[in-house]
Amino acid sequence: MTEQEAISYIERCTWSATRLGLGRTRALLEALGNPQKQLKFVHVAGSNGKGSTCAMLAAVLRAAGYRTGLYISPYLQDFCERMQVNGRNIPGETLAAITGQVQPIADAMADHPSQFELVTAVAMVYFLRERCDIVVLEVGMGGALDSTNAIDAPEAAVIANIGLEHTEYLGQTLAEIARTKAGIIKPGCTAVCYGGPPEALAEIQALCRTRGVPLRRADFSQIVPLSRSLDGQSFQWRDQIFTLPLLGECQLRNAATALETVEALRARGWQIEPKALREGLARVRWPARFEVLGREPLFLLDGGHNPQCAQAMAENLDAYLPGEKVTFLLGVLADKDYTAMLDLLAPYGAQFVCVTPDSPRALPGAALAEQITRRYALPAAPCAGLEEAVSAARGYGRPVIAFGSLYLAGGLRTAFLRVRKREQRQACLAARRALSPEQRSAFSAAVCRALIGLPEVGRARVILSYMATGDEVDLTAFHAWAEAAGKVLAFPVSQPGGLMDARIPWDADSWETGRYGIRAPMAARSRLAEPGELDLVLVPCVGFDRAGGRIGHGAGYYDRYLSRCPEAGQILVAFEAQRVEAAAQEAADWAVPLLVTEAGVQRLPGASQ
Repeated sequence: MTEQEAISYIERCTWSATRLGLGRTRALLEALGNPQKQLKFVHVAGSNGKGSTCAMLAAVLRAAGYRTGLYISPYLQDFCERMQVNGRNIPGETLAAITGQVQPIADAMADHPSQFELVTAVAMVYFLRERCDIVVLEVGMGGALDSTNAIDAPEAAVIANIGLEHTEYLGQTLAEIARTKAGIIKPGCTAVCYGGPPEALAEIQALCRTRGVPLRRADFSQIVPLSRSLDGQSFQWRDQIFTLPLLGECQLRNAATALETVEALRARGWQIEPKALREGLARVRWPARFEVLGREPLFLLDGGHNPQCAQAMAENLDAYLPGEKVTFLLGVLADKDYTAMLDLLAPYGAQFVCVTPDSPRALPGAALAEQITRRYALPAAPCAGLEEAVSAARGYGRPVIAFGSLYLAGGLRTAFLRVRKREQRQACLAARRALSPEQRSAFSAAVCRALIGLPEVGRARVILSYMATGDEVDLTAFHAWAEAAGKVLAFPVSQPGGLMDARIPWDADSWETGRYGIRAPMAARSRLAEPGELDLVLVPCVGFDRAGGRIGHGAGYYDRYLSRCPEAGQILVAFEAQRVEAAAQEAADWAVPLLVTEAGVQRLPGASQ
């Protein structure tokens, strides 16, 4: 079974409202040896903020030295995001292997498990296989009957902010919804509550009394905001000062909930030092939550999808963009209360760009645009594609707020990065080409001298270099030195399907013009160098940033190859003219930890010393 076959199998088993209950999940887990019974959990339910709270808790627990699993729903861009260990997604081959183990058991069941039940079972097997010390487990929907509730009493049961949602399944009032979500609270755990509406809080308190569970409530009065900008915010909680890269006042309340949960874990014996708290919160990443994707113009992405999220968005606009009119890039699901969302956000809008989320429940973008124009007398234009919509929204020159659905957020994030990457690639190529021949020659000589002086180069025996095209850094002088120093030089050869080989030429007659007009060793007059044979790879690029992010030449040859030789040292080679503020990187892009330009050597985050 391949990764894609595993995902296709899981996604064929659709969710059904008529099949609520824990029976199938428990039967499937029992057949798998009950892996969940050998794990410890922090279980998190709620309507809004539970994902951010989970991300914060996982980051703090990792910083405290615990091997930490994280289970989330839904994913944004990659199915494998749904289960992570120490911040890394489950590898595709591992997902395939465990799904292959689960499939025959699930298929033999008279009442076949649903998609979410299968994913939950796969995750439990994975977390046990990875020997996780603790798993931060996000509820899918509700609580009492959610498949994640097949676990025994967690270390902490956390109830994040509660609002009206999924009323057809969870209840018609806040009290009923709270009662359902509080179903994750079991005797033997500690409960932690965000607080929220009084009628919801009363239900949670009553259930804790009934089940004999101690309840800790986040005290928002102890949050003291200190500073905020689009780069992050700082705050004081009790007697400690924290920095948080996530934006918005709502994230301070989520952080207080996470910090109260940490206090509950400490009381149960978990060793979490103050330094781990600070480092964890400072490092947390949670995309599509008022996330800054670009700055010229400002482009913010938020996966908010209900009136509570829209209210938080309005608060953020008042705080970060006071008095400004923005362009909304909007897509919604037809079964959401999107009119209430629009009522809250329309006063901030100058125009709307409307798209259709990738969901059978989506409201068509054209219908949304027509409603906005009629109801608010604001310009609203539908777009068929996401990249077209990103370009259209940015074209107005105002700050762009992309909002309305998590089903939209992942696609928009990918679309924005692709649009921005095209723009950066064109700008960097133009900057490189604008250098005079004399500048390129002088700068290339400086790069070669810097490379020759590097200890990484001195230690390397086999080096994968490259032959420059007309306006790239010319490494001819470096090649001459390396051969005289007894180094073995290999060079890239592009293959069909976006793959690359490294070949070692026999002599000066071993060359031909390969793909894209680049000189490359002939197969008949060279030797294939295995990736594990390489000590060092010199990586050309179109653009780069100060964090090691790079923009490749477009086909991804180097990204695929670098993943095959992760033990080899890697050096990014470029001209300073190719530097950008922040390279638009997609999930597969490979950052490089060491940079050499005519200005010298820069060791980037993660570089080995």
